[in-house]
Amino acid sequence: MLFQVGGQGTRPTFFEMAAAQQLPASLRAALTYSVGVLALRRPFLHRVLDYEDEFFAFLMLILETHSLRTTDASFSESLYGLRRRAVKIKVQKDDSRVNLGDEFHHSGLEKRQKVLSVVFLVVLPYFKSKLHAIYNREREARLQATLWGDSGERFDDADIIDRGEGSVVSRSLDVEASVRTRLAKKIQKLIGACYPWLHASSEGFSFAYQMLYLLDATGFYSLGLHALGIQVCRATGQELMDTSSRISKTRSRERERLRGPPWLKAIQGALLSGTYTVLDYAQTGLIAAVFFFKMMEWWYQSAEERMSAPTIYPPPPPPPSPQVAKEGIPLPSDRTLCPLCSQKRANPSVITVSGFVFCYACVFKYVSQYKRCPVTLMPANVDQIRRLFHDV
Repeated sequence: MLFQVGGQGTRPTFFEMAAAQQLPASLRAALTYSVGVLALRRPFLHRVLDYEDEFFAFLMLILETHSLRTTDASFSESLYGLRRRAVKIKVQKDDSRVNLGDEFHHSGLEKRQKVLSVVFLVVLPYFKSKLHAIYNREREARLQATLWGDSGERFDDADIIDRGEGSVVSRSLDVEASVRTRLAKKIQKLIGACYPWLHASSEGFSFAYQMLYLLDATGFYSLGLHALGIQVCRATGQELMDTSSRISKTRSRERERLRGPPWLKAIQGALLSGTYTVLDYAQTGLIAAVFFFKMMEWWYQSAEERMSAPTIYPPPPPPPSPQVAKEGIPLPSDRTLCPLCSQKRANPSVITVSGFVFCYACVFKYVSQYKRCPVTLMPANVDQIRRLFHDV
């Protein structure tokens, strides 16, 4: 047990159950991300990503089987100190009002319940993942056919032509291949039509059971647990000690069953010890992998945000004012007067090369004749004269 969430009694809180249910998805995302990063340097690891569903299902099959065999709990439930208990309903005839705590009698899991638990924890999620992938491919194909037309292979009469002695065999092979292709397409279309309803029903039942569990109206967190007759309870300190003792005794018996010469027993014992060590520390290692994945996800997301965010620079300082040439027209002390006519500016206009303001008629006539600014003597033309609009 790595975590102990608050609460009273043996009934887990809703948040404990939700965290235990979401842990496999987080674990899968962490493993997929880690393998994807390693595949950048080791391309052969891309094969693992191609069969991601199979590899993860095989890993969870090992972990769930070991956890149910040793702790009577799933892999994620054992991390939170939870245990699965078989429920037997006790009918009380003398009292019509039965309390929730007296209605059920908990006992250890039977072998059938452990096997069915593995089916609900590993096999059904695997098939759901494959159906989801098929549904996505069918939806993409349908969208592509809607946009670009059906690009599937079509057989024309021109394709069925007698081309010699091998034409009959080739046509029979083509017919078999076409039959298999059409059957596969029909199955995909059937899945594409039925999967949304199945997924919606599954999510609806899951939401209903979770809501009832949150409102303390039922002791079953999911439809699968209700179908198996299993409730999840908190493990007491005595149960944890008994579990550790039972595991030690089981492993001792397995070591005693080893047969063969001493050197073979030593090798088998070393392999068993290594297997036990890997299984014992798998929980800690996988939780560390999830933590590492979340940390790397946050790190790279922050780096991307920093790179994508626009860089804000301070505004540049204004350029220095142009110098008045010695041979140029001096500026009047009153800034509202035109340097050319020494009168109040009419239709003020600026020369863009220097920034000084004159009357439009005065500066237009001067620039047209001398091709320069009258104050700075910088080269200019009439196209660089701009009208200024301001309230006087």
